[in-house]
Amino acid sequence: MSLSRLAVLLLLAGNALAAGDGFMIGGGVEADNDDGIGTTVIGGFGLAENTWLSAGVAKSSVALARGGDLETLYADIELDHFFDPVGVRVGTAYWGDSDILESNDWRASIYWRNESVALAAEYEFRDFDFIIPSIDLATVRELMFDADGLGASLQLRLGENTSLRLRGIKYDYSVPFRPIENTDAASLVSASRLSLINSLVDHRVNVSLGIDRGLKRWEIDVATWQDVIAGSRTDSVTLRFLTPMTDRTDIEFSLGHDVSELYGDVTFFSLYLYFYGSD
Repeated sequence: MSLSRLAVLLLLAGNALAAGDGFMIGGGVEADNDDGIGTTVIGGFGLAENTWLSAGVAKSSVALARGGDLETLYADIELDHFFDPVGVRVGTAYWGDSDILESNDWRASIYWRNESVALAAEYEFRDFDFIIPSIDLATVRELMFDADGLGASLQLRLGENTSLRLRGIKYDYSVPFRPIENTDAASLVSASRLSLINSLVDHRVNVSLGIDRGLKRWEIDVATWQDVIAGSRTDSVTLRFLTPMTDRTDIEFSLGHDVSELYGDVTFFSLYLYFYGSD
């Protein structure tokens, strides 16, 4: 589970509750062919007609090339209020492995939407603690720094059954990174698309096209990002299919492929279940 994907799930949880005082609970698993595996649980609760609370917890495990496993925990909570036609979102998150890299994040966004267009401006502050081991693992160096992220997103309804979503964000770090010198340090936390370095990015851009067929939905997502440590680029394509199981339950399948300058080509698969209810 990438952090950008969990952010989308939290947004979808909020959108599902926009009509009132219901709730949504979901969860799933993601795995790739580099033996990375992650699990996620999300939930959304309508506090009032135009106010809802979303939260998520994710955990991943990745086997490192130098031995041992990288265990990453992610926890997120977000509050959304829609004033019609303007809304605001505020959220906070923790993610990382306390033995290598961890971050405390704070974010806020303001958005405008109607039946066919949604436009948002986003700000995020991230406070990092990075423990960098030497190549021989005999000594460590602790680096504390932060980053300011500015981004924007646009969602368009192109037709009755088709929608397009675009999102981009760029981070400004408080310390300079020298990619050539940091290649070995990056390899210590990078073995898979689920690795921590995929959250420590210079910039990220996503484009998603969704097509509805009755209650079923197909979505193709194209993303690219560059990590800030090694300066490597990753391009990703994901195909998702969402379909009802019952009148209150959906199931989603995803299949994707990454092409990364740092960890090579990776194919991944995920399965998620969502349950919708009302108070």
